[in-house]
Amino acid sequence: MSKQDGEVRIARRTPESRAMVADTMRAMSLTPALNRLTFAEGDEIRRLFAELIDKPLDDQFRLIPPFFTTCGKNISVGRNVFINQNCTLYDLAPVTIGDDVLIGPNVSLITDGHPVAPSQRQAFVVAKPIVIERGVWICAGAIVIGGVTIGENSVVAAGSVVTKDVPANTLVGGNPAQLIRSIEGE
Repeated sequence: MSKQDGEVRIARRTPESRAMVADTMRAMSLTPALNRLTFAEGDEIRRLFAELIDKPLDDQFRLIPPFFTTCGKNISVGRNVFINQNCTLYDLAPVTIGDDVLIGPNVSLITDGHPVAPSQRQAFVVAKPIVIERGVWICAGAIVIGGVTIGENSVVAAGSVVTKDVPANTLVGGNPAQLIRSIEGE
């Protein structure tokens, strides 16, 4: 396993790959119980989600199941975060969600992938961290790729694919997501 700029690289058939599989199996054992809950069962959702990420959550954390993840333990959640239904967080590398973040339905935060070169594609998994700073709103159906930081108070428009860092106080949209305008002072 290597870590350069937060990159995680795990080769097949190694102790690290076995640990990754164990983490995935742990997440797969917890998420079905989480996904049977309703929004009205907020305390139980918070309890199970905290167990999944292995970190405490504040009382204002809200999640509408279903929710999907590969690991769970690499997710960090700030205060007053809302995650809408059917979100997927692939967290082989860290996913850091700041305070006051809103994540719309069907959003995917994907840190993991494979090398592009066909000769290496099956040899290992590569992942880069995702950072979602304070006050961000990620609208429905957006996809954020590993290695991206979304700056404070920014908005990612519905259906966008974010492949590069998003400056603070901006609205981005499209595929790939591009700057639409500043929202500073709004």
